[in-house]
Amino acid sequence: MARSIDWEIPNEFQPKAEDFEFDVDRALSGVLGLQATVPEDAVTASTLGTERAGSGVLIRKDGLVLTIGYLITEAETIWLTSSLGGAVPGHVLGYDQETGFGLVQALGRLNVPALEVGARRRVGAGDRAILAAEGGRKHAVSAVVVARQEFAGYWEYLLDRAIFTAPAHPFWGGAALIGGDGSLIGIGSLHVQHSSGRELRRDVNMVVPIDLLPPIIDDLLTYGRANKPPRPWLGLYAAEVEDAIVVAGLSERGPASKTVLRPGDRIVAVRDEPISSLASLWRRIWASGPAGSEVVLQVARDNETMKVRIMSTDRTLLLKAPQVH
Repeated sequence: MARSIDWEIPNEFQPKAEDFEFDVDRALSGVLGLQATVPEDAVTASTLGTERAGSGVLIRKDGLVLTIGYLITEAETIWLTSSLGGAVPGHVLGYDQETGFGLVQALGRLNVPALEVGARRRVGAGDRAILAAEGGRKHAVSAVVVARQEFAGYWEYLLDRAIFTAPAHPFWGGAALIGGDGSLIGIGSLHVQHSSGRELRRDVNMVVPIDLLPPIIDDLLTYGRANKPPRPWLGLYAAEVEDAIVVAGLSERGPASKTVLRPGDRIVAVRDEPISSLASLWRRIWASGPAGSEVVLQVARDNETMKVRIMSTDRTLLLKAPQVH
């Protein structure tokens, strides 16, 4: 996930100062570069790599940086850079599995302004915004919110009202979505394709909305995670294929890998409740109880249906904890 700095957004897609009522360059200077290294024996090393690069956003003058959690999960070292020059080390404070947010504490002076967290600002389709990686206007896209809708990820992840923006930014991980008033309204997570009605599919970015941060930030700073019972985790990758929910893969260290499940199986129900979408699958699994609860899947293979019982776990227990500095 490492990236080269030898790139820039085409000029016609870069934000123009006259199009916004705030100091664009000042706001963009609060977007930082983030480099993380992860041990080779980490659980996430095989899927996310051992060298990860993206962005983070300074949200407090004391060095608190918000990013997307997959960049820093199990990180051994973190470095933060700014467009004004210089680099400082960072320390992982917390990662929320449900939202995907991650927090880092800068261990040195950054000398850039913090972005205001715009959690009270309503964001809807048609709103203009800037999606920015570290590096100023040359690494920023003048974007439009094209949708606010549910997003279900294949890795046991679900957002009720994700933000989708276009045109797509090529380096979206941890990028800052800055609203028309100059406040931070989301953190870049994915590059996906989106379609609406008869519209052709187009490349967009999925952004985690900032209004999910205030309810959990104190817990992340205190405990490193949300202070509530963790959701049950199976280590199951699933996808929607021709109106069916299909097992796409199994995490090597997840509890689902210890059962008879295999890629290609169709999941038709959780206990006796039929599922019709990836979102409904995750909701039914999470309704089974907290981590450690038994999850019962009804699975179809060839012409047979069988019940698969999986003893869920707390995924965080499998991950390497942040090192104390």
